[in-house]
Amino acid sequence: MSNKEPLYRIQFISNGERYELYVKELSQGSLFGFVEIAEFVWDKHTELVLDPSHEKLKDEFADVNRTYIPMHNVLRIDQVKKQGSAKITLLSDKVAALSSPIYTPKK
Repeated sequence: MSNKEPLYRIQFISNGERYELYVKELSQGSLFGFVEIAEFVWDKHTELVLDPSHEKLKDEFADVNRTYIPMHNVLRIDQVKKQGSAKITLLSDKVAALSSPIYTPKK
């Protein structure tokens, strides 16, 4: 195993879209029920063609040092060897957000 810092790919649902980010710091966090992520890793584009969703993510998290994601929104966390491209994609009909008693309206 290498002595390099671990790199994580986290996929989660936010606002009806699937976010995929690469971070160097990931933990359960001090807030109960949240995953804490920090040290975002972004592509250094050398190509002429830029991915608009990647640029949207960079803008959204530009001034963020760390963020907390509700555990029930996390789809997957992987420790990876190589960085890919951060992106936002629409949810397919095969992926749905779980219902939560917090958000159900009272009758």
